[in-house]
Amino acid sequence: MPSSASHSSPDQLTLGVGLDDDAQFKNFFVSEVNQPLVSALTAGEEEPFFYIWGNGSAGLSHLLQASCNKTTAEGRAAIYVPLVDRSQFAPQILEGAESLSLVCIDDIENIAGDVEWEAALFTAFNAIRQTGTQLIVAGHMAAAQLKIQLPDLHSRLQSGLLFQLSELSDEDKLLALQLRARQRGLDLPDAVGEFILLRADRNLSALMQILDELDHSSMQQQRKLTVPLVKSTLGW
Repeated sequence: MPSSASHSSPDQLTLGVGLDDDAQFKNFFVSEVNQPLVSALTAGEEEPFFYIWGNGSAGLSHLLQASCNKTTAEGRAAIYVPLVDRSQFAPQILEGAESLSLVCIDDIENIAGDVEWEAALFTAFNAIRQTGTQLIVAGHMAAAQLKIQLPDLHSRLQSGLLFQLSELSDEDKLLALQLRARQRGLDLPDAVGEFILLRADRNLSALMQILDELDHSSMQQQRKLTVPLVKSTLGW
């Protein structure tokens, strides 16, 4: 696969891979155990390559998109490639990636055994290393456990700064919900948050979707977040 930047401009590279504008570092709750990772991602001096992993919905996608949003807000070009959706774009999306400031590859385990995608990523990886482009790769397992078939790519993925993003405790999930609520101008009392945690899916992404519903309901009804409002909104 050609890796020359002449084949793909930054505008072409970012076309069709949308970012969530709400994915920001400021609304990502940072537990004590995850502080070193977030500090490294937001440091002024950029490390050339991160591999971060976590189980379930620990917030990997949020961090990758927050990194892209931060980079683009600084006037630099970035691309976010969620490989769980790879059927929506071809491996050639990575051509010219070395012309960007930041490349974020999410859900890396989804291309394990896919010869074309593995080759494309390996070619892009080598080109990126020559230009100083920062690369962040995320997966749901440690790099050493990936079922990547291309040996050189497998070793490359273990060559950077390796971080595990730890799941939040229930106490931290409550604090994360309250942080997001405050940023929406809402007050989420402890009792209401604990009521939600007792009955909802503990998946952080699912909890944030519930907060979206409650925010909409609260605005429509001009009511504060209370247990009765939660019950009536969610049918509990």
